[in-house]
Amino acid sequence: MTGRRPLIGVSTYLEAGARWGVWELDAALLPTGYPRLVQRAGGLAVMLPPDAPEHAAAAVARLDAVVIAGGPDVDPGRYGAERDPRTGPAAPERDAWELALIDAALAAGVPLLGICRGMQLLNVALGGTLVQHLDGHAEVLGAFGRHVVSPVPGTLYAGLVPEAMPVPTYHHQAVERLGEGLVVSARAGDGTAEALELPADTGWALGVQWHPEMGTDLRVMRGLVMAAGG
Repeated sequence: MTGRRPLIGVSTYLEAGARWGVWELDAALLPTGYPRLVQRAGGLAVMLPPDAPEHAAAAVARLDAVVIAGGPDVDPGRYGAERDPRTGPAAPERDAWELALIDAALAAGVPLLGICRGMQLLNVALGGTLVQHLDGHAEVLGAFGRHVVSPVPGTLYAGLVPEAMPVPTYHHQAVERLGEGLVVSARAGDGTAEALELPADTGWALGVQWHPEMGTDLRVMRGLVMAAGG
């Protein structure tokens, strides 16, 4: 690492009636695992609460890298599908803002990491679709599980994490049709795509379906920080 700590923007939740102390107010929220992971990997974390999509390029221009955090299901209308009854409530402000952040980061060549929902949005942003319900990857409501993911040799992800390893996971949706230019770089034992990326000659862009912020392995985030100049 150099002495400079890259500035890493992380998208946030937007929740009504959040509570802390004596307060119950609408809030932009981010589980502390995300900024702590950025910090432990050598970066400086800043929050990117939902804003008007037309401001995304200006926000990205001030950052060294972008993380699209996990969260609610992507609106199926974003990828031309009818809503499955098991799909969760829409988060239109987040969808619009985070898709704009992804577009801006890809256009500017700013390193991009999508986590869980963030990986799915990366796929949707590039014209892909999602499976709206998948059994076995979120077995206990509100509790992270673990399963093994295996890297695809020759990919960016395999260069960061060359061995199969268990990861913290909580998702009920998955990639169906790949977005344009994306390649699968890790899979679960049942074949589910667990990591996606763009080829190296198009810039540093990686999505992981699991939650590295809930574990101790820093290699994926360190890869982003290094790509951002750390």
